[in-house]
Amino acid sequence: QVQLVESGGGLVQPGGSLRLSCAASGSIFSINRMDWYRRAPGKQRELVAFITTGGTTNYGNSVKGRFTISRDNAKNTVYLQMNSLKPEDTAVYYCYALITTTSQPMASYWGPGTQVTVSS
Repeated sequence: QVQLVESGGGLVQPGGSLRLSCAASGSIFSINRMDWYRRAPGKQRELVAFITTGGTTNYGNSVKGRFTISRDNAKNTVYLQMNSLKPEDTAVYYCYALITTTSQPMASYWGPGTQVTVSS
């Protein structure tokens, strides 16, 4: 069984920063891609950023230059550093990963989400 657990969400003023973390645990053999998605009220889920095992990154246009994704492979953890936050960044942020376990082939896993609210 694999679990993804996000942390670091909260309330922040416009222009502020937050750092999200997502730790994967369980019978993990390997982790391929790790992503951050978000869903704002009334909107579709949006890919924020992803990072491959080798460190290749990609970002959604709305966060380029403000957000940075990174990962610690030894800790099975992915991070999202969010700077210059705007009210439109308000959303539930979800961690996603492609994981191969010791007994199952590669599959998709999601965290429960963490709320980020940008407001004065």
